[in-house]
Amino acid sequence: MTEYGYFLACEEFTPTELIDQARRAQEAGFTRLAISDHFHPWNDAQGNSAFVWSMIGALSQTVGLPVTTLVTCPTVRLHPAVTAQAAATSSVLLGGRFALGVGTGEALNEHIHGDASPSFDVRAEMLEEAVEVMRRLFTREVTSHRGRHYTVNNARLYTAPTQPLPIYVSVFGTKAAELAGRIGDGFVTMTSDADLVGAFRENGGAGKKVVGGVKVCWNSNREAAVEAVHRLWPTELLPGELAQVLPTPAHFEQASELVTPEMVAETVTCGDEAEEHVETVRAYVRAGFDEVYVGQIGPDQAIFFDAYRELVLPALRR
Repeated sequence: MTEYGYFLACEEFTPTELIDQARRAQEAGFTRLAISDHFHPWNDAQGNSAFVWSMIGALSQTVGLPVTTLVTCPTVRLHPAVTAQAAATSSVLLGGRFALGVGTGEALNEHIHGDASPSFDVRAEMLEEAVEVMRRLFTREVTSHRGRHYTVNNARLYTAPTQPLPIYVSVFGTKAAELAGRIGDGFVTMTSDADLVGAFRENGGAGKKVVGGVKVCWNSNREAAVEAVHRLWPTELLPGELAQVLPTPAHFEQASELVTPEMVAETVTCGDEAEEHVETVRAYVRAGFDEVYVGQIGPDQAIFFDAYRELVLPALRR
């Protein structure tokens, strides 16, 4: 049975707004929360970028829903040992209802120490080593590690997970799906791609979680919804590896000049036709996803939650 969660976008909303959205999500009938982990927003129009680990601590004390990061990069900006400590504490605060979604990262967030952005193959190698380090630390044992990318010396997590802490690996292509199947407890992708699900299942992912996310804009005025998406999230429509390699919000704004309102209207679910929203989410269900997280773009959060509580979620569960 697929579960439906709400996607908290740290790039677009203030910490207070995110907490309010989490409460509204629980009241509307969403059963899980996902939260993004960024140092920068994708563009200046989004205008926010709260520290995800502070947000998870606050969420643990205000709502009763499980939380998953979508996704954290544990390889450059934060050392995997520090990420492991943050994840372990989050798991304890949430009573074991925390999952660590991880990925190879984007230059947008990971360049801030002055590090060069490696190729995908190197980033994937770093992620695999980071996951190995974090899993060892989660056992509470004293850990030393000397690998190609990371060194850990006599480290121990005294506040360690009391229940298994799943690690889900973010996937944008077949090669990454194979990596997720090999090292992850599940995989994450932002498209309802049944072929990627199949590649994951065939490469070690049988029986593991498949997690997806999608952004929509509920608004009674469809043109206003399209405008909001075009202003705030044109980056959703950038092709190929641009999202991984562009280093600053200004570069994303330049690239987003290629994205037209017509492209948004054709690609993103906008407006107040409930069946369109239902079908958007059902595409993930048909592709074999276990969890689907929906995020509302723009300020009309109350209207979105009312509509999903009354129309969309009941239809999905029928």
